[in-house]
Amino acid sequence: MRTTGLPDQQLEATFKISPLVRYTLLGLLASLVVPVPFLLVRQGAPVPLPLVLGGIASGFILLGGALSQRVQTDSAGITVRYAPWVPQAIGHNWHLSWSDFREIRSSPTSQGGRVHYLVNQQGDRFLLPMRIAGFARFLRIIEARTGLDTARVKPLAQPWMYLTLLVCVLLLLGVDLFVVVAALKQ
Repeated sequence: MRTTGLPDQQLEATFKISPLVRYTLLGLLASLVVPVPFLLVRQGAPVPLPLVLGGIASGFILLGGALSQRVQTDSAGITVRYAPWVPQAIGHNWHLSWSDFREIRSSPTSQGGRVHYLVNQQGDRFLLPMRIAGFARFLRIIEARTGLDTARVKPLAQPWMYLTLLVCVLLLLGVDLFVVVAALKQ
């Protein structure tokens, strides 16, 4: 069902996690763990350095997997996929055909925001991917293909929130640089 005049070629698209979200979260993880190996060596902690470095690397791999989400729209429906190596516990792949859409249901979060679910005819709920680049276009495609009103659907976090976090991450990385230089001098 089409309710808008979007051409077919505009209804087929692939959306990735927004670079602002991706790099802010990777930067946050880096800012939290970069000084750890230096402080570990400096203080002579009993934890083996290879174990710590392995844990840090595992954290980056898991976060990278969670941020590998791809949302595809085509004539059949919406498909959400993660990199093939990502375990189901981190990223759950799913597909919802346009004809199976019933509604978009909103639920409040504990922080006062709202998350939105795509609900199929059987009542199964699929979390609407809201941290993708091109979210407004994604909503227009859903509206065009299903006829559902998406006017009340807003992103969970506004870009200014991630920009604020990015500024904090950059400040933390500056402090990390100071800590690492101080650890290396002694």
